Amino acid sequence: MNIAVISDLHLGSGDVADNFGHSELDFIRFLARLERDFDLIILLGDVWETLTSHRLFDAREGLRRAREAHPALASRFERSQYLYVHGNHDLIAAREGAPSELVLNADGVRLLFTHGHHHDWLIRRARWLSESMVWLGAWVRRFGLSAFYRLGYLLDGALSRPPEQSFKDTFQAWAFSLARLKHADVVVTGHTHVAMRSERDSRLFLNSGSCSEGNFSYLAIDTKSNAYQVCR
Repeated sequence: MNIAVISDLHLGSGDVADNFGHSELDFIRFLARLERDFDLIILLGDVWETLTSHRLFDAREGLRRAREAHPALASRFERSQYLYVHGNHDLIAAREGAPSELVLNADGVRLLFTHGHHHDWLIRRARWLSESMVWLGAWVRRFGLSAFYRLGYLLDGALSRPPEQSFKDTFQAWAFSLARLKHADVVVTGHTHVAMRSERDSRLFLNSGSCSEGNFSYLAIDTKSNAYQVCR
């Protein structure tokens, strides 16, 4: 089976706080190429940015505004070729049936897909604080203080970026532990915005990177030929 994986689009409300960074037409061309080349396309969480709603903790409003701002993509993601796994920025999608994990068995390979926010200490212990900071950051930008937002964004990225030495990467360690628990040969995540491939104890860890901020990052998986590629 040929599978493409994209995550972390952060499609927002179309205003200055929207981190998607693509023209809708350009991204539809990208999706059309994936649809032509792959059997399935996994949307691996944080597809919609629902935490930047006008009212704090109103993810339903955030999801509505995001879909209204990107109607062609909202419609396209409803096609049967797409499978949706929610993340922490689009947790509201769970109410519409989007799971937190997806397991596929193809050509003798067991694949586990999950966004990966379950490992994030702040989200596990104080999700309200994480969501409040995202909401506050959106309003900082709306008030024309993008330079302050960018500084905070860069600082957050530096603090959360996985270390170069894989043995120090607790996110990878968690992913491999989850793969063992679920008896998966391959575990696929998003969340960190850092595309990656790593092998340990006959298991494979893949991260799809991010399609926000104008990036085109995806995973190309071919279970029949046992090929797994990070594409940017």
